[in-house]
Amino acid sequence: MRVKLLTTISIFTYQFSVSQTEKALNGKVLSQNIPLNKVEVINKTAKTSTRTNELGEFSILVRPKDSLLFFSKDYFFKRLKISQENIDQNNIVVNMILKPEELDEVLITTIKFPHVGPAAEVSDSIALQRASRDLRKYTGVYDGTISNGMNFGAMGAGLLSLFKKDDNANKKPKKKTPELDFKTFVESTCPLDFFTKDLKLNPDEKALFLDFCTADPQSEIILKKKNLLYTMDFLFAKNEEFKKLK
Repeated sequence: MRVKLLTTISIFTYQFSVSQTEKALNGKVLSQNIPLNKVEVINKTAKTSTRTNELGEFSILVRPKDSLLFFSKDYFFKRLKISQENIDQNNIVVNMILKPEELDEVLITTIKFPHVGPAAEVSDSIALQRASRDLRKYTGVYDGTISNGMNFGAMGAGLLSLFKKDDNANKKPKKKTPELDFKTFVESTCPLDFFTKDLKLNPDEKALFLDFCTADPQSEIILKKKNLLYTMDFLFAKNEEFKKLK
């Protein structure tokens, strides 16, 4: 009886230890059935990470209840809680949603055209024609021109030059894309419930906490790296300091 009991305990202990061992989880990341390359796959619980290949495939060591994060700058953040069923299936598919493209603001203004008078070239042409007309009056020789006629070619060229100058005056320099700050980067990459569920912050404390993190010079280094795992580690560390201040 004692031998059977020891055997049962040994088997149970072995099964428990096996279940707690990390296992490789294979999967694929898609967006609208298109494989996504270089998506960062992070095991937040084990603090390990990997990236998808050109076929969108990845492999990472996990345990049940581990939290996987999927991050790409052009797509919305994705989080997955690993279950034993996922590990047994060993072929998960993660779908990510593309972020909408942000367009620069377009400013429409009213364009007023100035009064157009005779250009210098047109005035010279009119004076020349008047002189020719006066010459014909006294000589009686017809030179083939029309009385009181105008040189429309010269006038058109003068008007075109005026419109070109006005068009150049109304052109505005292209708007430069503003640089990304640490607060905007964190809010665009971390999910909304990260601050309440993981950092245990009240909603009204979020803005104050991000200002507290931005004041740390380390935030500039984090912003340059743009690595989600480093960012989250930094936020967890700053959260401990923030709570002590309270």
